[in-house]
Amino acid sequence: MNYRHAYHAGNHGDVLKHVVLARVLAYLKQKDAGFAALDAHAGIGVYDLSGLEAIKTGEWHGGIGRLLEARLKPDVAALLVDYFAVVKACNSEGHLQHYPGSPEIMRQLLRPQDRLLLNELHPQDHATLAARYGHDYRVRLSQVDAGQIVKAALPFGERRGLLLIDPAFEVTDESEAVARMVTQSLKRMAQLCIMVWYPVTTQGFADALCAGLPLDTAKGVLRAEVLVRAPSEGGGLCGSGLVVFNPPWTLHDELQSLLPALAKELGENGQGAWRLDWLKQPA
Repeated sequence: MNYRHAYHAGNHGDVLKHVVLARVLAYLKQKDAGFAALDAHAGIGVYDLSGLEAIKTGEWHGGIGRLLEARLKPDVAALLVDYFAVVKACNSEGHLQHYPGSPEIMRQLLRPQDRLLLNELHPQDHATLAARYGHDYRVRLSQVDAGQIVKAALPFGERRGLLLIDPAFEVTDESEAVARMVTQSLKRMAQLCIMVWYPVTTQGFADALCAGLPLDTAKGVLRAEVLVRAPSEGGGLCGSGLVVFNPPWTLHDELQSLLPALAKELGENGQGAWRLDWLKQPA
């Protein structure tokens, strides 16, 4: 599938990914000691929703656009405070024109003692990242294959860290490459929290990807999915999911509140659905 970030910025898949990312970062910040975060497929950081790519698909209207207008229960709204704050900080004019990718969300939510590693292989996108974040002393940039940056960057000098794996899934062996990255990463840093995002086009694809992941390499593995409509052959992107290795102990309960709300607000014609389960129970 074609999942170039600019075409899909702010859609339902981005919303799920970034809501969970903000919650994981909130947990990591509970301790004073710094941590490191690595985005293996960084993109460009901030996306113009009035740009040609976003206009062509208009997917953000059914994602962040819909969520910002939703009437959320207080407990759900409280879990979205950090995420919404970053979105609003990117839109000083008072209307939604820009959407923050994962690099921008991490940059804004990290503290002075934390580090951010951004890897992007695409030359033009890497140049955009360098221009946008090269001045920040907390940020280190790289332009290599995602599998290579995992080997080069891990283990972090910090005792705690986060790895976000968010590939385009445009090639047939992408799932195998993701599994190798997870295995290599946890061999180097066993306590690392890893978030793997994946698209749901058919339920068979999603289930096969999860089944092929090295579940025994972590102490616990949590899966979260949100569908905006029922999957069907040739039906395109109907939802997305995250597999979180070594998740924060608070995340399961938070997602029990967040996922039903996201499925309700982002679902098309009442077809929203969600799934939350342990692929491996915490040790």
